[in-house]
Amino acid sequence: MGRLDDIALFLRVLDTGSISAAARALDLSVAVASQRLKRLERTLGVSVVHRTTRSLHVTAEGLMLAERGRPLVQEFEALVAGLRTAGSEVAGNLRVTMGATFGRMFISPLLPEFMSRYPLVRVIAHLSDQTVDLVSDGFDLAIRIGQLDDSTLVSRRIAANRRVLCASPAYLDRHGAPMVPSDLEHHQCLLLFDSQRRRDTWRLTDGDGNQLQVRVTGRLESTLGELLRDAAVSGEGIAMLSYWHVASELRDGRLRLVLPDWTLHETGIHAVMPQRRYILPRVRAFVDFLAERFSERPPWEA
Repeated sequence: MGRLDDIALFLRVLDTGSISAAARALDLSVAVASQRLKRLERTLGVSVVHRTTRSLHVTAEGLMLAERGRPLVQEFEALVAGLRTAGSEVAGNLRVTMGATFGRMFISPLLPEFMSRYPLVRVIAHLSDQTVDLVSDGFDLAIRIGQLDDSTLVSRRIAANRRVLCASPAYLDRHGAPMVPSDLEHHQCLLLFDSQRRRDTWRLTDGDGNQLQVRVTGRLESTLGELLRDAAVSGEGIAMLSYWHVASELRDGRLRLVLPDWTLHETGIHAVMPQRRYILPRVRAFVDFLAERFSERPPWEA
């Protein structure tokens, strides 16, 4: 930066014909401008101007510096202007990662509207149920569901993540509906697991705030909630799933709520971003857009 600034000063001296005129144009004192020219010459090891009391002449080395240095300064100034523009308007590449099922069901239908609203944004959407490292993998943000564990990230809650217990009518007809949480111990429960833990302890709260936890078992486990939902619809057991995941099946009767008078711990759906000094406008616009669509009445609650 310092050398380019000094070259830019030299070019201004060349264009205006004097150090004092260049100093005024750059809002510098003549003394500071003279010192910076001397610093440039010391750095280069050559004189770029000859100074006399009445005139200033450019040396051959100065002409060479002007010829080759001007494009560099102009390119740098264009880069700075472009970055300032990118930092103040909603534009550029937006790299976002999200869970495959939620992204396909609820983010994908919204992307055309977002891209129409912000035509200078290019969206790069990564759909995967594997948690990625935002910083090392170069993502601007992630949509994550459930408990957040990484305290080095910045998050904003964009919707509640209500969870329910559900099973198919056929399963409940065959095995009976649980009446109290302890009955779950005698049922086939469909279990979700991830790289950190098996979620085989279900915690429930009644209307008075009393909490119980039940250790459940079953013949089917998966890292993918979509597989457990399909198994529940097919009558394989009782699943604990996010309401957004099974709202359609509950509405059309393929699934029924189990223990509807008991609630499960509610988590959140979050937009998660790396810690930065400020949030890029395109990232803020996307998060605001999702919060606008989800926070009041998300589509799965309609």
